[in-house]
Amino acid sequence: MKSKFLLCGLAVLALPFVFHQKIIEFTFVNPYAEWAEKIDTEGLQVGHPLDQKHLDIAKEIGIKNPEKIRLVYVDEVPFPRENSLLKFIGEKAGLIGDGVVNNAQVFGYSIYIRKGFQMDTPKLAHELVHVLQVERASFKDVLSGHLLGVLEHGYEDSPIEAEAFKANVKYREY
Repeated sequence: MKSKFLLCGLAVLALPFVFHQKIIEFTFVNPYAEWAEKIDTEGLQVGHPLDQKHLDIAKEIGIKNPEKIRLVYVDEVPFPRENSLLKFIGEKAGLIGDGVVNNAQVFGYSIYIRKGFQMDTPKLAHELVHVLQVERASFKDVLSGHLLGVLEHGYEDSPIEAEAFKANVKYREY
């Protein structure tokens, strides 16, 4: 009897957490992932392939299809400003807004890079790890994991970013 009561109590305590995750997924993750898929498709059409040096690094990192990767140079890294809810969430999360400059972002196999940003090998290796993460799971799964990781650990210590920051160090001398 006590174990049933304990199990019910744990279930009741878990509900707000699960509900909170579902709200985040429904209001932000799903629409953002859908939008990002379109951005990736556009990037694959207009972007530039990796040079041989960076193809080799992508293979070394573990990317299965490095030949698909495209670098897209833009004045501003895309964000779905036309969606008022996503824009609001992005501003509150500090992803966009006055004074926020996004230098590079992965949308699948497309890596969008702000013109004027010095995308050296360590920084590109960092982004290539994000391509690998998407390739291993999906953009939606990486986005969900990133949001939860940032909430729990902070940006730089989130597991997704921590894995990518290791590439910055490893490829510093390339």
